[in-house]
Amino acid sequence: MRVWAVANQKGGVGKTTTTIALAGLLADAGKRVVVVDLDPHGSMTSYFGHDPDALEHSCFDLFLHQGNVPQGLPQELLLPTSHERIALLPSSTALATLERQSPGQNGLGLVIAKSLTQLWQDFDFALIDSPPLLGVLMVNALAASQQLAIPVQTEFLAVKGLERMVSTLAMINRSRKQALPYSIVPTLFDRRTQASLSTLRALRNAYPEQLWPAYIPVDTRLRDASRAGQTPSQFDAKSRGVIAYQALLKHLLARLPASQVA
Repeated sequence: MRVWAVANQKGGVGKTTTTIALAGLLADAGKRVVVVDLDPHGSMTSYFGHDPDALEHSCFDLFLHQGNVPQGLPQELLLPTSHERIALLPSSTALATLERQSPGQNGLGLVIAKSLTQLWQDFDFALIDSPPLLGVLMVNALAASQQLAIPVQTEFLAVKGLERMVSTLAMINRSRKQALPYSIVPTLFDRRTQASLSTLRALRNAYPEQLWPAYIPVDTRLRDASRAGQTPSQFDAKSRGVIAYQALLKHLLARLPASQVA
Protein backbone atom coordinates (compact mmCIF):
# COMPACT_ATOMS: atom_id res chain seq x y z
CA MET A 1 0.00 0.00 0.00
CA ARG A 2 1.12 3.52 -0.79
CA VAL A 3 0.24 6.23 1.73
CA TRP A 4 -0.16 9.86 0.68
CA ALA A 5 -1.10 12.83 2.83
CA VAL A 6 -2.74 16.04 1.69
CA ALA A 7 -1.90 18.85 4.10
CA ASN A 8 -1.50 22.57 4.57
CA GLN A 9 -1.59 24.75 7.67
CA LYS A 10 -4.05 27.08 5.93
CA GLY A 11 -7.70 26.17 5.50
CA GLY A 12 -9.80 26.64 2.38
CA VAL A 13 -7.08 25.65 -0.09
CA GLY A 14 -8.74 22.55 -1.55
CA LYS A 15 -7.30 19.77 0.63
CA THR A 16 -10.49 17.71 0.83
CA THR A 17 -11.33 18.16 -2.85
CA THR A 18 -7.79 17.15 -3.79
CA THR A 19 -7.90 14.04 -1.57
CA ILE A 20 -11.25 12.88 -2.94
CA ALA A 21 -10.41 13.68 -6.56
CA LEU A 22 -7.17 11.69 -6.42
CA ALA A 23 -8.86 8.82 -4.59
CA GLY A 24 -11.62 8.72 -7.18
CA LEU A 25 -9.20 8.57 -10.09
CA LEU A 26 -7.19 5.81 -8.44
CA ALA A 27 -10.40 3.86 -7.76
CA ASP A 28 -11.55 4.39 -11.35
CA ALA A 29 -8.28 2.75 -12.41
CA GLY A 30 -9.12 -0.33 -10.35
CA LYS A 31 -7.13 0.48 -7.21
CA ARG A 32 -8.53 -0.22 -3.73
CA VAL A 33 -8.40 3.04 -1.78
CA VAL A 34 -8.97 3.98 1.85
CA VAL A 35 -9.40 7.67 2.60
CA VAL A 36 -8.64 8.85 6.14
CA ASP A 37 -10.37 11.95 7.48
CA LEU A 38 -8.23 13.46 10.26
CA ASP A 39 -9.88 16.89 10.18
CA PRO A 40 -12.23 17.42 13.16
CA HIS A 41 -14.45 19.49 10.86
CA GLY A 42 -15.13 16.23 9.01
CA SER A 43 -15.46 17.74 5.54
CA MET A 44 -14.57 14.50 3.76
CA THR A 45 -16.83 12.47 6.05
CA SER A 46 -19.71 14.84 5.28
CA TYR A 47 -18.86 14.74 1.56
CA PHE A 48 -19.63 11.03 1.50
CA GLY A 49 -22.91 11.42 3.36
CA HIS A 50 -21.90 10.65 6.94
CA ASP A 51 -22.53 13.10 9.79
CA PRO A 52 -19.36 13.68 11.88
CA ASP A 53 -21.51 15.10 14.68
CA ALA A 54 -23.61 11.94 14.93
CA LEU A 55 -21.09 9.12 14.38
CA GLU A 56 -20.59 6.91 17.42
CA HIS A 57 -17.25 5.61 16.14
CA SER A 58 -14.54 7.32 14.12
CA CYS A 59 -10.77 7.78 13.82
CA PHE A 60 -10.96 9.15 17.36
CA ASP A 61 -11.37 5.57 18.61
CA LEU A 62 -7.89 4.76 17.31
CA PHE A 63 -6.33 7.21 19.79
CA LEU A 64 -7.97 5.79 22.93
CA HIS A 65 -5.48 2.99 23.62
CA GLN A 66 -2.30 4.68 24.87
CA GLY A 67 -0.72 4.74 21.41
CA ASN A 68 -1.60 1.11 20.64
CA VAL A 69 -4.23 0.05 18.09
CA PRO A 70 -6.31 -3.06 18.93
CA GLN A 71 -6.20 -5.72 16.24
CA GLY A 72 -9.14 -5.37 13.87
CA LEU A 73 -10.26 -1.91 15.05
CA PRO A 74 -9.36 -0.04 11.82
CA GLN A 75 -11.42 -2.52 9.76
CA GLU A 76 -14.38 -2.09 12.14
CA LEU A 77 -14.36 1.68 11.65
CA LEU A 78 -14.50 1.65 7.83
CA LEU A 79 -17.57 3.20 6.21
CA PRO A 80 -18.79 3.00 2.59
CA THR A 81 -18.59 5.86 0.09
CA SER A 82 -20.16 6.62 -3.27
CA HIS A 83 -17.41 4.60 -4.98
CA GLU A 84 -17.34 0.84 -4.48
CA ARG A 85 -13.52 0.81 -4.38
CA ILE A 86 -13.18 3.60 -1.81
CA ALA A 87 -13.64 3.06 1.94
CA LEU A 88 -13.63 5.82 4.54
CA LEU A 89 -12.02 6.02 7.96
CA PRO A 90 -14.30 8.81 9.18
CA SER A 91 -13.74 11.86 11.33
CA SER A 92 -15.87 13.05 14.21
CA THR A 93 -15.97 16.27 16.18
CA ALA A 94 -14.43 14.34 19.09
CA LEU A 95 -11.07 14.62 17.30
CA ALA A 96 -11.04 18.29 18.28
CA THR A 97 -10.52 17.25 21.91
CA LEU A 98 -7.45 15.17 21.14
CA GLU A 99 -4.95 17.99 21.59
CA ARG A 100 -6.12 18.55 25.17
CA GLN A 101 -5.92 14.84 25.97
CA SER A 102 -2.58 14.07 24.32
CA PRO A 103 -0.03 15.71 26.67
CA GLY A 104 1.71 13.04 28.68
CA GLN A 105 0.65 10.19 26.40
CA ASN A 106 3.48 8.53 24.55
CA GLY A 107 3.25 7.13 21.04
CA LEU A 108 0.23 9.10 19.84
CA GLY A 109 2.16 10.41 16.83
CA LEU A 110 2.24 6.95 15.22
CA VAL A 111 -1.36 5.84 15.76
CA ILE A 112 -2.41 6.29 12.12
CA ALA A 113 0.75 4.59 10.83
CA LYS A 114 0.01 1.60 13.09
CA SER A 115 -3.64 1.57 12.00
CA LEU A 116 -2.77 1.56 8.32
CA THR A 117 -0.37 -1.33 8.89
CA GLN A 118 -3.44 -3.42 9.74
CA LEU A 119 -5.04 -2.40 6.42
CA TRP A 120 -1.89 -2.96 4.36
CA GLN A 121 -3.15 -6.02 2.48
CA ASP A 122 -6.68 -4.69 1.96
CA PHE A 123 -5.90 -1.54 -0.01
CA ASP A 124 -3.52 -0.32 -2.69
CA PHE A 125 -3.57 3.33 -1.58
CA ALA A 126 -4.34 5.30 1.58
CA LEU A 127 -4.99 9.04 1.20
CA ILE A 128 -5.05 11.16 4.37
CA ASP A 129 -6.91 14.47 4.61
CA SER A 130 -5.28 16.34 7.50
CA PRO A 131 -6.43 19.37 9.52
CA PRO A 132 -5.06 22.90 8.90
CA LEU A 133 -3.36 22.93 12.28
CA LEU A 134 0.00 21.69 13.49
CA GLY A 135 -0.75 19.19 16.23
CA VAL A 136 -1.00 15.49 16.94
CA LEU A 137 -3.34 14.87 13.97
CA MET A 138 -1.11 16.51 11.36
CA VAL A 139 1.94 14.82 12.90
CA ASN A 140 0.13 11.49 12.48
CA ALA A 141 -0.65 12.22 8.84
CA LEU A 142 2.93 13.17 8.01
CA ALA A 143 4.48 10.33 10.04
CA ALA A 144 2.34 7.74 8.24
CA SER A 145 2.93 9.05 4.73
CA GLN A 146 5.36 8.22 1.96
CA GLN A 147 4.48 11.27 -0.15
CA LEU A 148 2.83 14.62 0.55
CA ALA A 149 0.73 16.94 -1.59
CA ILE A 150 0.44 20.53 -0.36
CA PRO A 151 -2.48 22.35 -2.03
CA VAL A 152 -1.93 26.11 -2.13
CA GLN A 153 -4.65 28.51 -3.20
CA THR A 154 -3.29 30.94 -5.77
CA GLU A 155 -3.82 34.11 -3.75
CA PHE A 156 -1.39 36.29 -1.80
CA LEU A 157 -2.04 35.13 1.77
CA ALA A 158 -1.67 31.46 0.82
CA VAL A 159 2.07 31.86 0.26
CA LYS A 160 2.55 32.69 3.96
CA GLY A 161 0.67 29.56 4.92
CA LEU A 162 2.90 27.55 2.62
CA GLU A 163 6.00 28.92 4.34
CA ARG A 164 4.68 27.65 7.68
CA MET A 165 3.91 24.26 6.16
CA VAL A 166 7.39 23.90 4.68
CA SER A 167 8.91 24.82 8.06
CA THR A 168 6.74 22.21 9.75
CA LEU A 169 7.83 19.62 7.21
CA ALA A 170 11.49 20.41 7.86
CA MET A 171 10.87 19.84 11.57
CA ILE A 172 9.06 16.53 10.93
CA ASN A 173 11.81 15.37 8.58
CA ARG A 174 14.39 15.64 11.36
CA SER A 175 12.63 12.78 13.16
CA ARG A 176 12.15 10.59 10.06
CA LYS A 177 14.63 8.12 8.64
CA GLN A 178 13.97 9.49 5.18
CA ALA A 179 12.78 12.97 4.22
CA LEU A 180 9.14 13.07 3.12
CA PRO A 181 8.97 14.01 -0.57
CA TYR A 182 6.36 16.66 -1.33
CA SER A 183 4.71 18.41 -4.23
CA ILE A 184 3.18 21.88 -4.01
CA VAL A 185 -0.14 21.96 -5.87
CA PRO A 186 -1.52 25.36 -6.98
CA THR A 187 -5.31 25.30 -6.57
CA LEU A 188 -8.33 27.51 -7.28
CA PHE A 189 -6.42 29.14 -10.12
CA ASP A 190 -8.32 31.80 -12.08
CA ARG A 191 -6.34 33.13 -15.02
CA ARG A 192 -8.63 36.18 -15.16
CA THR A 193 -7.30 37.55 -11.88
CA GLN A 194 -3.99 39.26 -11.25
CA ALA A 195 -3.80 37.61 -7.81
CA SER A 196 -3.78 34.11 -9.31
CA LEU A 197 -1.26 34.99 -12.01
CA SER A 198 1.18 36.77 -9.71
CA THR A 199 0.90 34.14 -6.97
CA LEU A 200 1.64 31.37 -9.45
CA ARG A 201 4.73 33.27 -10.63
CA ALA A 202 5.85 33.75 -7.03
CA LEU A 203 5.44 30.02 -6.30
CA ARG A 204 7.44 29.11 -9.39
CA ASN A 205 10.25 31.43 -8.34
CA ALA A 206 10.32 30.34 -4.70
CA TYR A 207 9.82 26.57 -5.08
CA PRO A 208 11.07 25.56 -8.54
CA GLU A 209 11.92 21.99 -7.50
CA GLN A 210 8.84 21.15 -5.42
CA LEU A 211 6.13 22.93 -7.43
CA TRP A 212 3.92 20.87 -9.70
CA PRO A 213 4.26 22.84 -12.96
CA ALA A 214 0.51 22.91 -13.71
CA TYR A 215 -2.46 23.98 -11.54
CA ILE A 216 -6.02 23.07 -10.51
CA PRO A 217 -8.41 25.63 -12.01
CA VAL A 218 -11.51 27.09 -10.44
CA ASP A 219 -14.26 24.73 -11.64
CA THR A 220 -17.86 24.81 -10.43
CA ARG A 221 -18.20 21.15 -11.40
CA LEU A 222 -15.98 20.25 -8.43
CA ARG A 223 -18.44 22.00 -6.12
CA ASP A 224 -21.35 20.29 -7.87
CA ALA A 225 -19.69 16.89 -7.33
CA SER A 226 -19.39 17.68 -3.62
CA ARG A 227 -23.08 18.53 -3.44
CA ALA A 228 -23.90 15.21 -5.12
CA GLY A 229 -21.60 13.25 -2.78
CA GLN A 230 -19.71 11.76 -5.72
CA THR A 231 -16.04 11.84 -6.60
CA PRO A 232 -15.38 14.50 -9.25
CA SER A 233 -14.59 11.87 -11.87
CA GLN A 234 -17.84 10.03 -11.10
CA PHE A 235 -19.79 13.26 -11.46
CA ASP A 236 -18.16 14.68 -14.60
CA ALA A 237 -15.11 12.86 -15.91
CA LYS A 238 -14.52 15.48 -18.63
CA SER A 239 -14.59 18.58 -16.47
CA ARG A 240 -11.60 20.92 -16.40
CA GLY A 241 -10.96 20.12 -12.76
CA VAL A 242 -10.89 16.36 -13.29
CA ILE A 243 -8.57 16.69 -16.28
CA ALA A 244 -6.22 18.74 -14.10
CA TYR A 245 -6.35 16.18 -11.29
CA GLN A 246 -5.55 13.42 -13.80
CA ALA A 247 -2.38 15.31 -14.67
CA LEU A 248 -1.57 15.75 -10.97
CA LEU A 249 -2.07 12.03 -10.31
CA LYS A 250 0.27 11.17 -13.17
CA HIS A 251 2.86 13.53 -11.64
CA LEU A 252 2.55 12.00 -8.17
CA LEU A 253 2.77 8.45 -9.48
CA ALA A 254 5.89 9.36 -11.47
CA ARG A 255 7.54 10.53 -8.23
CA LEU A 256 7.05 7.20 -6.48
CA PRO A 257 10.29 5.46 -5.50
CA ALA A 258 10.95 2.37 -7.60
CA SER A 259 10.25 0.16 -4.58
CA GLN A 260 6.68 1.49 -4.41
CA VAL A 261 5.76 1.18 -8.08
CA ALA A 262 3.26 -1.65 -8.63
